[in-house]
Amino acid sequence: MKTALICSVACLALTSAAGADTLRWARAGDALTLDPHAQNEGPTTALNHQIMEPLLIRDMTGAFEPALATEWAPSPDDPNVWVFKLREGVTFHDGAAFDSEDVIFSLERAMTEDSDFKELLASVTEVRAPDAYTVEIVTDGPNPIMANNLTNLFIMDKGWAEANNAVKVQDYEGGEDTFAAKNSNGTGPYKLVSREPDVKTVLTINEDYWGKDDFPLEVTEIIYTPIQNAATRVAALLSGEVDFIQDVPVQDLQRVGSADGLDVRTAPQNRVIFFGLNVGDADLANDSVEGANPLADVRVRQAMSKAINRDAIQQVVMRGQSAPAGMIAPPFVNGWTEAMDGASTTDIEAAKALMAEAGYGDGFSIQLDCPNDRYINDEAICQAAVGMLGQIGITVNLDAKPKAQHFPLISNLDTDFYMLGWGVPTYDSEYIFNFLVHGRSDKYGSWNGTRFDDPAINDKIVSLASQTDLAARDATIAEIWQVVQDQQLYIPIHHQVLNWGMKSGVDTVVDPEDTAKFKYFKMN
Repeated sequence: MKTALICSVACLALTSAAGADTLRWARAGDALTLDPHAQNEGPTTALNHQIMEPLLIRDMTGAFEPALATEWAPSPDDPNVWVFKLREGVTFHDGAAFDSEDVIFSLERAMTEDSDFKELLASVTEVRAPDAYTVEIVTDGPNPIMANNLTNLFIMDKGWAEANNAVKVQDYEGGEDTFAAKNSNGTGPYKLVSREPDVKTVLTINEDYWGKDDFPLEVTEIIYTPIQNAATRVAALLSGEVDFIQDVPVQDLQRVGSADGLDVRTAPQNRVIFFGLNVGDADLANDSVEGANPLADVRVRQAMSKAINRDAIQQVVMRGQSAPAGMIAPPFVNGWTEAMDGASTTDIEAAKALMAEAGYGDGFSIQLDCPNDRYINDEAICQAAVGMLGQIGITVNLDAKPKAQHFPLISNLDTDFYMLGWGVPTYDSEYIFNFLVHGRSDKYGSWNGTRFDDPAINDKIVSLASQTDLAARDATIAEIWQVVQDQQLYIPIHHQVLNWGMKSGVDTVVDPEDTAKFKYFKMN
């Protein structure tokens, strides 16, 4: 595998006549698919953002900005309706005109079972169009943050989807391959030239882009090469074979930052890394306890959290490039509190006492599923946790694999103990609850691998979508968080810090969502 990755970079250098307007981009993992509704996963969304567009977007600072919609607001006539005025004169890359029919098609597609974005539209009862450039989203009760939910919901060309048998969302977890998984026709600033998954993707400027007079658009070609091996990725940047890497390894920050002609730019990320636990099943498939589920006992979950030394992970594994976390919400998010985020402490003796009290004083063994190409030092964090949990008698068998194989374990409920990271593009706790806390259903809980399913909590989560009294809404959010914390559904590890490495001539700020939107970049 390492040889193949080195070859991919070498071949890139030999075959690319890269000019000043070409940006050669690398990161550890590739997009999982080009189907815009199949996988709600950071690198996947980042690539799709170059080609496709939502109704509104967050710029590189996280602020709202118009995209395919120019105006949006709740209807003055009906509080259950949001009205979006669409941008006129926009065309898809194949020349087809964009209008409200495409928006209705795309949002309805994103609400179907195989969509990984359906939670964002869970309160929607209807999408309708009074005319070709107006769309009305009807919700089950007034939704105060409907617009926040749309920044990563991409709009497809209905005619293109119908012509290419891409009306249905790709069943990624089921292993389905579709035309939309490897092809794309968006309205975005860049057009797809070629796509070799896990090898190279080439994009070129969309000369007919509606925003050509509004954005720098100084990058006219993008060559995207996933390079999983950290040393190879850094070597490619240092040698000039790539211009921009989105994930400088923490051990190489000084080396890259001190190299002539290179910069490292750092910012806190809107993302938390944590472990998920199967708290609901009567027995586990991947542990040594027969006929019982040790993770079903909250004392065991609390003991596991107390065994994790977050400060040691921060100092040794992350070399200071993280912030220990006590809840699975980043500080950016409405509902985050300093008290909850500082609540997780290390106490081995207290952890051992909890294990004994729960009847597991002699410990048990369990498998930990971990990605090795998604988060910063993901496998190394898991390796550290193995040793820490061993101190309280839990023998952890680590199984680390690429994210393309790891994430379906969570979606298909094939893991009992797993690592996950979660960013919050809406900047609101409802997003976390909809995906990670609400019980699994046709609209909610698609990333909830814990099997936690509390009807009273589910009802409170659903109520957030229609609670316009923001003080009362915040009180409900706090109540839900208290249950999440008390039940120890997840073991928070840390908030990630972003380190982007690039040639000094690349002019950009670091996006807290870790989404490089190249239409904003300047090339000096």
